Amino acid sequence: MTALVGTATSSVTSIIGGRSMIAIFICGAFVFGVSGGLAGVLKKLDFFGVVVLAGVVGLAGGAVRDSFLGIPAVAIFDWRVVVAVGAAGLVSFVAHEPLLKLHYPIQILDAIGLSLFSVIGADISLRHHSGLLAAALLGMATGVSGGVIRDLLLNEVPQVLRGGLYAVPSLLASGLVVLGFALKTLSLAWYALAVGTCLVVRLAGIFLDLNLPQAIDEN
Repeated sequence: MTALVGTATSSVTSIIGGRSMIAIFICGAFVFGVSGGLAGVLKKLDFFGVVVLAGVVGLAGGAVRDSFLGIPAVAIFDWRVVVAVGAAGLVSFVAHEPLLKLHYPIQILDAIGLSLFSVIGADISLRHHSGLLAAALLGMATGVSGGVIRDLLLNEVPQVLRGGLYAVPSLLASGLVVLGFALKTLSLAWYALAVGTCLVVRLAGIFLDLNLPQAIDEN
């Protein structure tokens, strides 16, 4: 049961339990998958294309992290996660009209998934003996890689490079996990702080339209 989340000694897993961790993975993959599937619908892809994009967004973050860690991308081989992203693609294709009207609710769910995946990604990296900086970056990669690959497949500049405070809150969350690990203060409260920080900053970016400064072309 704990294969999906790295090692059995992972701090998050030991605190909240293996079943809860797997449930987070499945729910997060589904939410990310829906966002990818809807992006495919907006680009007028066929059913196969929508399901592929759902799978990319739902699975790519963990696969990228595990590839850098030199471990099997276990999420891809867990049938529950694969079924979740497949279901996300199906739901996106069949129910895209009502889902596209739920713009902010979908973005909020995506922000929750980003927060959880960034924290879990950093924690798994640390448990596999990565360096502190590498763990922070891999935590961010876990949260944002799916969206980056989605946008590249759709021939768009990745959203994380354009605005909306997406990568920044992810890096803040993973950085807090790394800081707690270095200070030996990791606890449920510390993980909650990391998740909450990412969520608040991301939601601020959504609702207040906050962005990092951009270079201004004066020509």
